[in-house]
Amino acid sequence: MIWRPSDIGYALRCKLADLGLGARLLLRLVMLTGPTLRRFGLVRDQIHFLGNYSLAIIAVSGLFVGFVLGLQGYYTLQRYGSSEALGQLVTLSLVRELGPVITALLFAGRAGTSLTAEIGLMKAGEQLSAMEMMAVDPIARILAPRFWAGVIAMPVLAAVFSAVGVIGGWVVGVLLIGLDSGSFWSQMQGGVDVWSDVGNGVIKSFVFGVTVTFIALYQGFEAKATPEGVSRATTRTVVVASLSVLGLDFILTTLMFSI
Repeated sequence: MIWRPSDIGYALRCKLADLGLGARLLLRLVMLTGPTLRRFGLVRDQIHFLGNYSLAIIAVSGLFVGFVLGLQGYYTLQRYGSSEALGQLVTLSLVRELGPVITALLFAGRAGTSLTAEIGLMKAGEQLSAMEMMAVDPIARILAPRFWAGVIAMPVLAAVFSAVGVIGGWVVGVLLIGLDSGSFWSQMQGGVDVWSDVGNGVIKSFVFGVTVTFIALYQGFEAKATPEGVSRATTRTVVVASLSVLGLDFILTTLMFSI
């Protein structure tokens, strides 16, 4: 296939148009913050749908990640005679990087695809058009509560992931390997700073929550009103959200450690 300059220009123009539509939709969702939070019942229901139904996979994944960190960290630290610092290693790895990043990737695969498919099917079934005919704004009624529910749920899920992961590291390090439990917890408390370590993880999880939830809603809202269009939008949600999370993680880490 030969690409002509006109084809490249058309593709570039379509991408710029998509960015413009996405920016307008994000601005609209931010402007609807006050009215959305005043109707908190809608947000609460979506927090239950997105957060509670994702809790099992988040907790189980965090536990096994903690197991692996405990094993790998112990055998690495043992070479340098610093096995007592296992608690600090596991906790810093989780709260700084693995907790927010893996939670965001799992959230994109579990809740993000669900949001895209739900909005896409509502569009395919002309439910959004019917709401507009009844003078009901679908962005305010459908998208905004789901957006803020995802933003609220992501930091909570990341905290659960990190907490369960620390417990998993303690199980491996103390119960299986035989490290001193007091050393594990004291090293963790002495080496982890609330603001620079835990705070940075919370900021990352908040940014990831905004990114993943918005991408999922945008893909569903702009999906073609066909079964094939909805399926492609769901696939794009996972791909775009995952790459965005990894790219933003690098940018945020660079900014946090350079300040």
